[in-house]
Amino acid sequence: MSLLQDLQWRYATKKMNGKKIPQEKLDYILEAARLAPSSSGLQPFKIIVISDEALLEKIKGVAYNQSQITDCSHLLIFAAWDGYSEERISNVFNYMMDERGLPHSTMDDYKQTILSLYGPLGKDWQAHHAAKQSYISFGMAIAAAAEQRIDATPIEGFLPEKLDALLNLRAEGYRSTVILPLGYRDESNDWLVNMKKVRTPKENFIKVMTIEDAVDTGEQPMGLSLDNFNQK
Repeated sequence: MSLLQDLQWRYATKKMNGKKIPQEKLDYILEAARLAPSSSGLQPFKIIVISDEALLEKIKGVAYNQSQITDCSHLLIFAAWDGYSEERISNVFNYMMDERGLPHSTMDDYKQTILSLYGPLGKDWQAHHAAKQSYISFGMAIAAAAEQRIDATPIEGFLPEKLDALLNLRAEGYRSTVILPLGYRDESNDWLVNMKKVRTPKENFIKVMTIEDAVDTGEQPMGLSLDNFNQK
């Protein structure tokens, strides 16, 4: 199967049948999500995996009672950092350098560049930026699930603050961003299962631009270039 065929097969499953997915397929999806790219390689998020029925019932109560949450095999909760700090960034870069056999000081200049860029933008901006990184991983998980013929339903319809409280995420410096039930479609009860997949036509979705299409804002090129960074 090609990736495009896999994505054509998948849809936002509205009803799941409660059947459990094999552990090896779950592990494959999680590994695809772990291998996703992120800004500066920081991976400022984690994935929480839940299959406990009592906890799923609690989560359903703060997610508008959507049945996929309790009828899925496993629920993935993507939770992102609530902000960037020197300690958090250092921990990631130090581990990275250990794995590459390089001194921790290798990343000092780049770390300070990140802190100088992100710091003045405030915690709300930082949390939003971290959340966007989690969505890249989220997309990889959806594609991997389709490849494994596992149904997945992207869900933003939940109350983040209540979910964070239920899972004690804020105390750990995280905020929930999006959730993903994994399982198998209940074909006899899902109204969407046989519906035609509809997406924006290519001619409206893709636009090719040249310099003639750009607007001259009169701004000067920025002096900072991340391309100037080299590992010491």
